[in-house]
Amino acid sequence: MSITAPTLPQAYEWETEPRLTIAVHGLPGPQGSKTPVGWGRSRKTGKAIPLMRESSKKVKPWREKVTDAITTAILRGDAHPLTGPVRADVTFTMPKPASAPKRRRTYPAVSPDIDKLVRSTFDAISTAKAWEDDGRVIESRSRKVYPGEHPEALTQPGAIIRLYTLTGALA
Repeated sequence: MSITAPTLPQAYEWETEPRLTIAVHGLPGPQGSKTPVGWGRSRKTGKAIPLMRESSKKVKPWREKVTDAITTAILRGDAHPLTGPVRADVTFTMPKPASAPKRRRTYPAVSPDIDKLVRSTFDAISTAKAWEDDGRVIESRSRKVYPGEHPEALTQPGAIIRLYTLTGALA
C-alpha cells in the first residue's frame, strides 16, 4: 500500500518589486516588555487594574522615526497606502558592541528580541497609514545584522523596510 502526499497549492505570488521601500536611521527599539507603575480603575468595570509603562525608552523615538519616514514617502508620492495581503521584509542594523571582534564576522544573537523589534516597527507602519493594520501581513522575513556584515546592512543603526503586495491582488 502506498500513500501519496496531497498536492499543495503554489506559494504566494508576490510582486517582484516592493511597493514601499524605506530606510530608517536610528536605534531600533523593541516593544513588548512592560513595567508596573501603580494602580488605576477600569473605565468599563470600575475594578482596580495595574497601570503599565513600556520598559524600553527606545520604543517611542524608534516608532516616531519609522512613522515620519513612511509619512514623508507617502506625502512625496513615492508610496501609497497598501491594501490586500502584504509581505514585510525588515533588516535591522544593530550597533556592534565595542567588545565584538573587529576582524571577523559576528552575529547579533543578543537582545533585543527580533519579534519585539518587528512589533514596534509594524505598529509604526500602521500609525503612518502605510497599511490599514498589521493584520494585513501574511508573510514576514526579518533579520538583525551589524553594519558591514550583511549585504542589506546599513552603515549605521536603523532598518530597511520593504513591503510587497500579491500579484494582481485586491483588498
